[in-house]
Amino acid sequence: MAAYRRKLFAVGLSWAALMSRSACQSSRRLAVLPTLLRNNWKTLSVTGALCAVPFIQKPENLSHKDLVRRASSLVTNSANTYLSQTTLALLDSISGYNMAIDRLVSLHKHYVDSINSISSVDEDAIWQLILRRRQEVIDRRKDYKRFESCWMKAIDLSKLATEAAFNAGADQASMTAENSLQLAQSQVEEAQQLMLEAERQLKNSKAEESERLQNAFSTAMEEEDVPDAYLRED
Repeated sequence: MAAYRRKLFAVGLSWAALMSRSACQSSRRLAVLPTLLRNNWKTLSVTGALCAVPFIQKPENLSHKDLVRRASSLVTNSANTYLSQTTLALLDSISGYNMAIDRLVSLHKHYVDSINSISSVDEDAIWQLILRRRQEVIDRRKDYKRFESCWMKAIDLSKLATEAAFNAGADQASMTAENSLQLAQSQVEEAQQLMLEAERQLKNSKAEESERLQNAFSTAMEEEDVPDAYLRED
């Protein structure tokens, strides 16, 4: 019996020693884990920055201030790209809208000038063309409004990026973003002045206020099929 107890005690000591070694190894692994995570995070952060911005210093010598400054430069680059694309889209939409107005005004003027010398068949043909030009103006105006909304958001984003770069000490990136912002605003302002002039000409021509044109549009709306869901009473 005494021999059995000594054997059991020896087994207990061996098990305790094994558990102690396992606990020590687990503790060492857990102690190393934050360091590994921190090193991996640093490597990921520096690698991400290296993909876009060339470094003069070695990455391991960069401070958090340096990394934040370079990150703010990336933000301004992205904001400038978005601003330039939305500005181009808006300018193109304004140009298309102005040309659509010019075509409608010219066609309506031709109709008014020749109304007493054309046949009823020619008059109907001209009116069909006027209706198509009128629809083109409507579509172009919608395009302009949509791109104007995108452009205004790009302006707000660019202002925030410029401020962030300035606060981070990225003076060159901040100045570049500010210059891009001012250029975009001046270009759009000039284009909008031309658009306002075109809209004044459209209003003076009364091409959109013609009684026949309004009747034609009303008839077209009445002839469209209305889905049953809109015909049900609440």
